[in-house]
Amino acid sequence: MRKSDYARQAIDLLRPRLPRVLAAIALGVLSLGSALALAGVSAWLITRAAQMPPVLHLSVAVVLVRTFAISRGVLHYCERLATHDTALRAASTARAQIYHRLANGPAAMVVRLHSGELVSRVGADVDALSDVLVRAVVPIGVAAVLALAAVGVVGAISPAAATVLALCMITAGVIAPWLSGKAAAKQEKVASQHHSERDTAAMLALEHAAELRVAGVLPEVIAESQRRQRDWGDALDAAAKPAAIAEALPTAAVAVSVLGAVLAGITMAPTVAPTTLAVLMLLPLSAFEATTALPAATVQLTRSRIALRRLLDLAPPSSRPPRPRMTPPAATGRLVADVHFGHPDTLPQQASVDLPPGARLAVTGASGVGKTTLLMTLAGLLPPIRGEVTLNGTALADFDETELHRTVSFFAEDAHIFATTVRDNLLVARGDCTDDELIEALEAVGLGGWLSGLPDGLSTVLVGGAQAVSAGQRRRLLLARAVLSPARIVLLDEPTEHLPATDADVVLRDILKTPGLFGSQKTVVVATHQLPTDIHCAELAVTGVVAAA
Repeated sequence: MRKSDYARQAIDLLRPRLPRVLAAIALGVLSLGSALALAGVSAWLITRAAQMPPVLHLSVAVVLVRTFAISRGVLHYCERLATHDTALRAASTARAQIYHRLANGPAAMVVRLHSGELVSRVGADVDALSDVLVRAVVPIGVAAVLALAAVGVVGAISPAAATVLALCMITAGVIAPWLSGKAAAKQEKVASQHHSERDTAAMLALEHAAELRVAGVLPEVIAESQRRQRDWGDALDAAAKPAAIAEALPTAAVAVSVLGAVLAGITMAPTVAPTTLAVLMLLPLSAFEATTALPAATVQLTRSRIALRRLLDLAPPSSRPPRPRMTPPAATGRLVADVHFGHPDTLPQQASVDLPPGARLAVTGASGVGKTTLLMTLAGLLPPIRGEVTLNGTALADFDETELHRTVSFFAEDAHIFATTVRDNLLVARGDCTDDELIEALEAVGLGGWLSGLPDGLSTVLVGGAQAVSAGQRRRLLLARAVLSPARIVLLDEPTEHLPATDADVVLRDILKTPGLFGSQKTVVVATHQLPTDIHCAELAVTGVVAAA
């Protein structure tokens, strides 16, 4: 993607308000302009005072020195307020944009990512993108204005000194940042990857601490997260080294510009006033203050561009108007699939499924063989490698995606439990349910006693989300969502995991029998490790054996 395309996409996500950005740049220019004016007036005052004039001749300069010294700090504070306000508003807008795209776009990209990766992208990457306003756009704008002003003022005194100053400003403000950004690009990509892997390991430890502790591998998972944190820090340090070298160039440029001003002053000494020479000597020292932030600004541009690329991979913008899609049938349809399924980086497996309305199917197999992937393919969340999934003879890809997921719904085993009321956690499945319907669903999945023991019933807040319930209660709560769902084809991933064996068999029987939990009209597909022998329904064994290419 071209840089202009990145800029357009960044503006589309952040949608910064131009007046606010210009106000921040203006305040920054006034702040550093005060520093530039302070240097010039101070040089004049020191030199003029050495000539022992009447005190009244110096009074205006003294007041100006105080004014510029105070206004510099005040204006810098105002510029920070304006810049951070703009950046925070832009970050909020960008997150809203990402959420909107995720809610209305294809689900295939999201479902392939671990929750830690999603947190990294929607959290850290959006922050890195919005930082471009604070650490790049505003500093670059301020530096450009101040550089032109400084060269213009020096040029009015000595064109030769102005030429040297301009060349040094180009070195400090263009060449050094370019070297810094170019050298940091590769290391930043590595650092970003380590950052994502660290978040993934941390989220794994947080979300599955109990299971990992029982399995005896929690310390290893925590150690992996710590190792990723160290790798992340090392990668950031490596990225900072070339930036540090580039930041040394502005210091050298300051020295050269001062020497140029000294040489110009020596040649002009017989023809100009001493106060003018003093101004010529001191101005270059303040002129470079605006360029010191530019190497870091270029590094931030690199970081923000990488963050933007990751966000666009997660939630790409719609490049064309959506074509008209069909609405799924009102009644339960026949779901048929003859597909090779899997992820792009794995060899595909093959499966054939034919589910008439009201059918029951158990997808069995060991952990990691592809049961979840098959269910997500049947739900239209993952595209098949080859073949197609059809509903009443129409490919799932031809249906409106939002409407399709109300008809064919996949319920993940690790679906999120929100830190809100029990009622709200159930209403995510269907928002128009009455309290009686919610209570009936909870009783149907075996949570009636649990509900009656809650202090506020359905209004009880589950503080900490999933941490407020046991693993078994969480599965039953997720199952209650599926019961309440309006979907006519329900795909359940490991709904009885973490339940006692006897309870798991009872729940599984109730799910797979007709009418059972889901009635006789809904089609139900369940992924489970093992099907009890006394449950009689169609079974599809997934073995993990890949299909022939």
